[in-house]
Amino acid sequence: MSLEGSSTVVTGASSGIGEATAREFASEGARVVLAARSEDRLNAVAADIENEHGKEPLVVPTDVRDEAAVDALIETAVEEFGSLDVLVNNAGLGRGGDVADLSTEDYRAMMETNVDGAFYATRAALPHLGASSGNLIFVGSFAGQYPRPGNPVYAATKWWVRGFAHSVEAQAGPDGIGVTVVNPTEVRTEFGGDDGDPFTERFEPGEVSDPEEIADAIGFAATQDHSTVHEIDVYRRDKFAGW
Repeated sequence: MSLEGSSTVVTGASSGIGEATAREFASEGARVVLAARSEDRLNAVAADIENEHGKEPLVVPTDVRDEAAVDALIETAVEEFGSLDVLVNNAGLGRGGDVADLSTEDYRAMMETNVDGAFYATRAALPHLGASSGNLIFVGSFAGQYPRPGNPVYAATKWWVRGFAHSVEAQAGPDGIGVTVVNPTEVRTEFGGDDGDPFTERFEPGEVSDPEEIADAIGFAATQDHSTVHEIDVYRRDKFAGW
């Protein structure tokens, strides 16, 4: 299936994987809705996409922790474009480390963003994706497949996302909805900045995955018209060295 003319929503679209995905979709002719908390950064991304591809994305500032805001995001996309073909649940947050030292505030921030946000967006989008036989894509993580001693709570949120996604896949498949989980390892983005240096500073170019590589996998999943790409793992090549 071509993405040309499709209606797509990307959460966490102001930087990193979300921004790269929005650019990938726009390059394939999709009508893109950009959602994130920072309106200024969304506007900058939208302007770049319009300059590059001649199509102006729709900017909808959204905090995925806010149930009403997420409902409004999906409603706005459908009202603007008449349908919803693809939702990319990408918004995510990683904070803290050792459980004994993790504050309740950081715990709740991760749970509300990574878990609640994905639930709110999925719940709002499912009826529209059923109508369009669309694709629902979750950005998971290597941390959602293997233990992550450096940040157990973040890992737990990604285990939840993965389990939720595959269970939704089983439930929504008969309605014609494709569901995919894309699992990266480290990606050169601003992620990690809450705990120190972001990954853009911790890793040299080519040392780990680039956002565009993850966006390419998401784009592949989004173009399926009758099959489901169940899961895609995109790992740095030396991830298992020393295990």
